[in-house]
Amino acid sequence: MANHLKSGKYGENLAVDFLKNAGFDILAVNWRFKYWEVDIVAMEENILVFVEVKSRKSDLYGVPSDFVDNKKQQNLIQAAEAYIELNKYVGEIRFDIVSVYLETKKVELIKDAFWSN
Repeated sequence: MANHLKSGKYGENLAVDFLKNAGFDILAVNWRFKYWEVDIVAMEENILVFVEVKSRKSDLYGVPSDFVDNKKQQNLIQAAEAYIELNKYVGEIRFDIVSVYLETKKVELIKDAFWSN
């Protein structure tokens, strides 16, 4: 496995542990449908949360969450719509971003990072 893939997987594992410790119930990791993927699907109380994880060694080139651009947001929204339809979910949803700093193992959660239309 390439180093960037190992780093990404390690970052996702740190994010899952962080979310579990924060009281989230993890429903899926790397959930895929067609061309789309959601890094983590979770429940926080009664809210279905779609989480994008961004890992970086440091913030030298910007904080990890800055790398979730509009195109990535739109892809996450499409994946979320598919997940909701396939699972017949009715209720509140939210899009969060988890930033992982690999060198320090620091994890930051941004709730309601963006919204769908």
